[in-house]
Amino acid sequence: MKASITFGKVTNFLGLGFFSTLKNLFTGKLEKEDFKVLLRKTIVPLASIVLFIGLWHLGAKSLYNIEAKFKIEKALKDQGQTAADALKVCIASGESTCQPNTLPSPAQVWESYKSLLRDHHIISSDKAAFIEKTAVLNAKRIAAGKAAITYTGRPSFVDQIFRSLQTVFAGFLLALLIAVPLGIFIGLSPTLKSAFNWFIQIFKPVSPVVWYLLVFMIVKTLLIDSNEDSSFTISFISVGFCSMWATLVNTAMGVSTVDKDYINVAKVLKLGTFQKIFKVVLPSSLPLIFTGLKITLSVAWMVLIAIELLAQSPGLGLFVWEEFQNGANDSNAKIIVAMFVIGIIGFLLDRLMLTIQNWVSFDKTDAI
Repeated sequence: MKASITFGKVTNFLGLGFFSTLKNLFTGKLEKEDFKVLLRKTIVPLASIVLFIGLWHLGAKSLYNIEAKFKIEKALKDQGQTAADALKVCIASGESTCQPNTLPSPAQVWESYKSLLRDHHIISSDKAAFIEKTAVLNAKRIAAGKAAITYTGRPSFVDQIFRSLQTVFAGFLLALLIAVPLGIFIGLSPTLKSAFNWFIQIFKPVSPVVWYLLVFMIVKTLLIDSNEDSSFTISFISVGFCSMWATLVNTAMGVSTVDKDYINVAKVLKLGTFQKIFKVVLPSSLPLIFTGLKITLSVAWMVLIAIELLAQSPGLGLFVWEEFQNGANDSNAKIIVAMFVIGIIGFLLDRLMLTIQNWVSFDKTDAI
């Protein structure tokens, strides 16, 4: 029973509750009246996945044929019948040098995914071998007060995923540390609300590109004497500034709408300012604060890609841009792999915030 409950909780958390219904069907626990629920939660989602992949495959094949036809006709016009026939044979053979560079099919994306994983294992092995080879030398260098020799090879796709996660969580933490305290004080004080309203309304819609340029101007000056790579610092600060506004506005709104009876009770009990905030204001404001935090984390993950690209910081954003610039035969498929990874991680981050909200709040929100 405990395992069944755990399975149900996990699938519901992931937004895959239809797996629990499917499990009940095969274990004979599904009642007849639940058959419609089975169709809605299991058959329909699975059918939509199959339909999506089928339409994707047909669309990719159509685009492939359009570009192949164009290339053959161009070769015929520019170089003659012999060149056109040779190109047609080359395309039909699957030779990578002459294939149309268009939307990849699901099968090509799957192959690129496996290729990226193979590359990760190779790079990880090289990195481990390098660390083992330089361990003794680095121990001597550290003992002598010198910097250790570090691995400078290219990061793998998985390494770049983790770097992006580090950046987005650092930016999210920065946004939380700025927006929540400021939102509390703005919500408690109508005077501060009037003072900061123009600031919020002007800077909230500013583009991530502009925030990046502003942060770049400041950080490069503050670190002008440093030899350290500032791309990570610039990236996470830019992400924090871009994404903090939803939390700031929601926190201020949540605090300002706390029931006045609660505030009056706090006054009667002669609670101090911080006691009032932590025992009365914050508990009452948590639903709105977490709504803001969910939006902030989603926005942080979205703007991260553009900011990593601009900052040339290793991560998914730079990976996508380099593959686009590379123009290799499998580059488009790798970009689609990155797109799915970005989407899945964004989905899981949203579920993580929802779970934390349900742990700390009296207002339990169902996963959507």
